[in-house]
Amino acid sequence: MPNRLARETSPYLLQHANNPVDWYPWGQEALARAAAESRPILLSVGYAACHWCHVMEHESFEDEATARLMNERFVNIKVDREERPDIDGIYMQAVQAMTGHGGWPMTVFLTPDGVPFYSGTYFPPDDRHGMPSFRRVLLAVSDAWEHRREDVDRTAATMRDLYASSAAGAGTSSDVDTELLDGALAAIVRRFDAVNGGFEGAPKFPQAMALEFVLLRAMRRGAAAGDATAEHDPLHVVRHSFSRMARGGMYDQVGGGFARYSVDAQWLVPHFEKMLYDNALLARLGVHLWQATKDPEVRRVVEETIDWVAREMTSKAGGFYSSMDADSEGHEGKFYVWTPAEIDSLLPPDEAEIVRAYYGVTPEGNFEGHSILYVPDDASDVAARLGVDPARVHDVIARARRTLYDARARRVWPGKDDKILTSWNALMLRAIAEAARAFDRDDYRQLALRNASLLFGELVRDGRVLRTHKNGESKIAGFLEDYAALGLAGIAVYEATFEHRWLEDARVLGDSIVEWFGDAGGGFFDTASDHEALITRPRDPTDNATPSGTSLAAELLLRLAELLGDESMRRRASRVVETWAEPMTRYPSAFGHMLCVADMLVEGAVELALVGDVGSADFRALERAAAERYVPSLVVAGGDGRENAVALLAGREMRDGRATAYVCRRYACEEPVTSVEALVRQLEESLKGAPSA
Repeated sequence: MPNRLARETSPYLLQHANNPVDWYPWGQEALARAAAESRPILLSVGYAACHWCHVMEHESFEDEATARLMNERFVNIKVDREERPDIDGIYMQAVQAMTGHGGWPMTVFLTPDGVPFYSGTYFPPDDRHGMPSFRRVLLAVSDAWEHRREDVDRTAATMRDLYASSAAGAGTSSDVDTELLDGALAAIVRRFDAVNGGFEGAPKFPQAMALEFVLLRAMRRGAAAGDATAEHDPLHVVRHSFSRMARGGMYDQVGGGFARYSVDAQWLVPHFEKMLYDNALLARLGVHLWQATKDPEVRRVVEETIDWVAREMTSKAGGFYSSMDADSEGHEGKFYVWTPAEIDSLLPPDEAEIVRAYYGVTPEGNFEGHSILYVPDDASDVAARLGVDPARVHDVIARARRTLYDARARRVWPGKDDKILTSWNALMLRAIAEAARAFDRDDYRQLALRNASLLFGELVRDGRVLRTHKNGESKIAGFLEDYAALGLAGIAVYEATFEHRWLEDARVLGDSIVEWFGDAGGGFFDTASDHEALITRPRDPTDNATPSGTSLAAELLLRLAELLGDESMRRRASRVVETWAEPMTRYPSAFGHMLCVADMLVEGAVELALVGDVGSADFRALERAAAERYVPSLVVAGGDGRENAVALLAGREMRDGRATAYVCRRYACEEPVTSVEALVRQLEESLKGAPSA
């Protein structure tokens, strides 16, 4: 008989709906039962694409004896961490404090009022490798609750102190200046893996936000004219890292899109799950890297990633799904790997030879007797080794990818988490809107508009944001990251279309953030003031797999301030960043996105007002010239100058009846120009400092 999770919409919770465990979703029903019966709570947190979550389910939660023990001694709560990042964040803090590490599945034992007193991650069904079995843990925790309550109370008191300290925030603010930014850049670059790209050793995560900051500072330092091949040149750090990831097994060479991380230092063997947020952040980084370098490989990878989202991860209504599993048919990565015989069966012998050489497919394989496709050598090296023309290698690979994709599509597909999460969708929406603008892709613009219409139409109500949407139902109060990421996405859609409604929608969300998430010191909590009361009101300014809600909110307010001329928003954003200046100095890699916002504060935004008929050829020429270039902290407005709500446009007119560009920085503007050449010069000069007049 299904348990209570059968009434949920989360694919992860539904995976557990037929467990013999008496699961509850998080809510008052479970908490009230724990309090009434004085039972400890067993909180299990995971997500649909989590490999070890599936393993623990099969080993323990589907086992009748283990389930009986859980049901007799605990109130069991299952949480999808993607739906409830507040609960995940609160209790992950406890796991890390108690064990020194974290991860999923997350297993936490709580008092009836929600205070953690014992925790861990994955527990095996039997004692192994120094880990106690899950049943042994259940019995030990139950015994402590029944017979050693003073030990439980002592641990719980320690956890209460931990949460009280975290809720207090960072304390006093400090100056944010170029010294902080240069020091953070140096500290991040020191960790660069000069051979493999990325940072440090295995396992290796993309760290897109840190790379975004490095690219931004590289352009500030004139990297485009410098030595971008020097080992620790900032532009080389970003370009080499992106290239190595894109050529590794972490990138899906057949279907596009990045896996979550690599288990080795070479980006070869991925943890095969594909998460929407990773691909959003890497696609946006790739757009900026292409703008800075015009590298065709970077553009190809970005477009393949967005095409994967459009093809495999988009609902009929335009929402983006959350993830694809690592597993299919009970094996991690089975969907993605190949043998030489499979390649040979699909292609003519001479083409199969090229494909095997190009993608590193060998009889012994590189993953459990099979081959993960990767690109160990340039096409020219493969061509020289095989005695063929490099152009033939490119031609064969382009055609073979379609053949391999069609063959792979006939395999059993990995599972898909088809819920639509606001913040993750907004991150991808922002990336796609920026790609539409940079690459002049109208199909991407239409994809962005469909997604924006869904998000703002179904997940925003009277200025309040909901977290998740599935089967026509939107639910769960949104978090700071949802409001802020969606606001920034709205600005990106505005800049890609110059349709004012999207900027107005972003403004409403900026106002809502200040009203519902602000604290007396000028910072932000991750939950709204009317959110469900938990053991603590969380706030985490550090990046995790996604940018922190605090840093996204600060960027949103800063960009709105530039577009709308709202000084109160600018002051609020400044206070937020200054509050976290000291932690940014000590732990720069944990504050990649906040450092990007700090750069905008220190260096100032570059304001570009394009005045004219947005559909005219002269307007389009100016817009294209700006869109193809990476100008850090660029803020763009476009229209006929009568949109008085957009401060950048107000009162500005065309010159000589032609579309006109106004480039401004730090309250000073260049001479208005009507030619592409003049605008390009001004944008390039904007990297060097404020205008002289």
